[in-house]
Amino acid sequence: MVVYVSNADSAEIYVMHLDGATGAATLEQQVPLPGTVGPLAISPNRRFLYAALRSQPFSAASFAIDPANGRLRLMSTVPLPDNMAYVSVDRTGRFLLGASYSGNQISIHPIDAHGLVDAQPVQVTPTPPRPHSILTDPANRHLFVPSLGGDLILQFRFDQATGRATPNVPASVAARAGAGPRHFTFHPRHRFAYCTNELDASVTSYRYNATTGTLAPIGTETLLPPDFHATGPFAAADIHVTPNGRYLYATERASHTIGAFQVDEQDGSLAPIGHSPTEQQPRGFNIDPRGRFLLAVGQKSNSMSLYAIGETTGALALQQQYPMGRAPHWVEIIDLPSPEAAV
Repeated sequence: MVVYVSNADSAEIYVMHLDGATGAATLEQQVPLPGTVGPLAISPNRRFLYAALRSQPFSAASFAIDPANGRLRLMSTVPLPDNMAYVSVDRTGRFLLGASYSGNQISIHPIDAHGLVDAQPVQVTPTPPRPHSILTDPANRHLFVPSLGGDLILQFRFDQATGRATPNVPASVAARAGAGPRHFTFHPRHRFAYCTNELDASVTSYRYNATTGTLAPIGTETLLPPDFHATGPFAAADIHVTPNGRYLYATERASHTIGAFQVDEQDGSLAPIGHSPTEQQPRGFNIDPRGRFLLAVGQKSNSMSLYAIGETTGALALQQQYPMGRAPHWVEIIDLPSPEAAV
């Protein structure tokens, strides 16, 4: 497996090999970039990686992934409409989606057959304040954008032929007042979705209607450890579900912890497992495609912790720590594509 970590302040991406049996990680490549590198996104066929540069000039870098070793080769850099806090690729791999927290807008850019992002967007759409992520549903028919400042999640219909997004009915689902929805993910069975709420340090579960493309809240759980008595400000961040759908994890930066939950696959609700101390200010993390390891980076500690995930408990066991560049920001983990995919 290959791990990609964006190091914002040292303006580089680390490429690391991850042993799927032991979890041992080794540095393979350091890729310099001309600006502050933030969110990363991988194409569905795992042939391309996209990085958003968050310093002027705001731009998207397109990389080819070497199927032999996961190394990156820069193919192009094109302008983005604004500073993107989050980028993702639609399920066809034909569109790069971006959410600008500071610019209060989302953008959709075409990706050509060679994996290159087009400089001309299909669409740039104003949003309520501080959109913090953007993601299509597993069927690629709907699009969701949590708005931290608006305390809601925007719901769009998505045309995968043209890349255009239009407001769904209803156009949003409300979060709790002052919650601050941030990062969003789907359960692997596609019936449920989950969102971190940055400002009150919580996770909300949603029932997902794939026919209508709409969300309905199920419940909310705190991300704060029971022995953490600060009154704020809080800072929930990233969120991921294991590939088997059993466990959900989310980071909280004020307490420097990872919250673990067991997922009820019948009703989508979450049951707390526990909280693990982790890197200082853990903005980004990810889970390997086989669901055995969790890798979390600390923006303030400049390092990465690697945990084994308990198969029957979901508990995290620290295995190793690795030095990163300055202000590590984002983690992606993939199995290498087959050689045939690169043809």
